[in-house]
Amino acid sequence: MTDYVPPKVWTWDKESGGRFAAINRPIAGPTHDKDLPVGKHPIQLYSLGTPNGVKVTVLLEELLALGHAGAEYDAWLINIGAGDQFGSGFVAINPNSKIPAMVDHSTTPATRIFESGAMMVYLAEKFGAFLPTALPARTEALSWLFWQMGSAPFLGGGFGHFYAYAPTKQEYPINRYAMEVKRQLDVLDRHLAEHEYMAGSEYSIADMAIWPWYGALALGLLYDAGEFLDVASYANVIRWTKQIGTRPAVKRGRMVNRAFGDPASQLHERHDASDFETKTQDKIGK
Repeated sequence: MTDYVPPKVWTWDKESGGRFAAINRPIAGPTHDKDLPVGKHPIQLYSLGTPNGVKVTVLLEELLALGHAGAEYDAWLINIGAGDQFGSGFVAINPNSKIPAMVDHSTTPATRIFESGAMMVYLAEKFGAFLPTALPARTEALSWLFWQMGSAPFLGGGFGHFYAYAPTKQEYPINRYAMEVKRQLDVLDRHLAEHEYMAGSEYSIADMAIWPWYGALALGLLYDAGEFLDVASYANVIRWTKQIGTRPAVKRGRMVNRAFGDPASQLHERHDASDFETKTQDKIGK
């Protein structure tokens, strides 16, 4: 392999980039006109069951499990492979063209929210749940929430891309990002050795944000890199991962807007709690 020599001025090569080349481009804005559907509930979620999408659906399901009827929601599938995130309706909610995006129609005017971390804070504050109100617990939860927002790109777009999805395997980027992911796992493992949950003794949005990324990695649900990263050696992460994973709301949240993997784990759209019971092969395959 020869060393890459950067050109004087970078130009976009549409043919490069591997499996997910079609979802990335160096410009913003919509590529086509497409209105978004609106269901019967005040909260409308437009997403895909990737880790960033799962964070929000888990929180919504947890809120409903606590009895917050106002957290009922419609979840619409955004097919990023087909470019749904570049439709004019989606871009109007999220100018960054990334899932998830959400609109709360219970306010006047309706409130748009983009970026999964912002959605979690918004929902936690709206319903007064899963975010401590007293200091320093509130600050601890927010610190770990923003830790996840800053760390996940190294796990997803960094390690995950070069290890699992890049068109060619290259030693330097895989080693570079593997080192960083293991450092992050060690950060989590040391913290969880002394705390039951990320913010202390209470389950919070920090756990819900981190679990779909690092918990999924620990369970082999993100990409098959557990042996390569020796994830099993992080005993406290494994303990926490299993503890969170047994929660019914987490199991439901993982299914919503999921359009890949085992068909039995997929619920492409969610409009009512009964959708989980009435899900059939015909429904998830449409």
